[in-house]
Amino acid sequence: MTAAVSPDWRRTVVVIPTLNEAPNIPELVARVKQAAPDADMMIVDDQSEDGTAEAARQAFADHPGSRVVSRTGPRGLGRAYAEGFRLALEAGYSEVVQMDADLSHDPAALPTLISGLERADLVIGSRYCPGGGVEGWAAHRLALSKFANLYARIATGMGIGDITAGYRAWRASALRSLRLDTVESAGYSIQVELAVRAHCAGLKVIEVPIVFTDRRRGQSKMNLGVLAESFVMPWRLRAYVARMKKETTWRPS
Repeated sequence: MTAAVSPDWRRTVVVIPTLNEAPNIPELVARVKQAAPDADMMIVDDQSEDGTAEAARQAFADHPGSRVVSRTGPRGLGRAYAEGFRLALEAGYSEVVQMDADLSHDPAALPTLISGLERADLVIGSRYCPGGGVEGWAAHRLALSKFANLYARIATGMGIGDITAGYRAWRASALRSLRLDTVESAGYSIQVELAVRAHCAGLKVIEVPIVFTDRRRGQSKMNLGVLAESFVMPWRLRAYVARMKKETTWRPS
């Protein structure tokens, strides 16, 4: 268990990967700053073609602690998060929040996630714990999401209710322990991979309820490549868990 972070030394950054999310940026920035006025923001843009990076720079004009990172190289949510986390740690933040740019993650939940770090290393905003939920999804999409969570839990052996959730808060010390330079996931499966790594590192993980709302603008970035990786990665992580059990790094909570 890592030590609690003193409130006097807290520096929080909200890391948000983007790909063609320009229409959502002004509202997103305003709502994040309203919910967590002391937190900085980091937009990690994955070569958007619709002016997302410029929209973020304009939105950050009155927020000097926030920044836009324009990525190069292969695209991918996992790659964007790994780079954003690395930069957040280099900048000395003590708390790192991750969230989507499409407003499906309600910024009003930020104080709950951040305050959860007083008792945990990783706080997951869960759709599937008591009090959580989903709005705006058709029945088949909700069923698919629940199946994906069940599939990932069975494959990896983890007991996290919403292991695929992307709305999370981390202690910086926890992220440092996960060897981010060795993360394999290029896409959405990074959520499962980091949850498994957190468990194997003996970090305390808790879930707090959130209500997930379907995006109102823009398009989902899900594609066949992302789906294929999400299908295969849990079984690769099962092998990772088995390997960690044989090493001295195995410290499950």
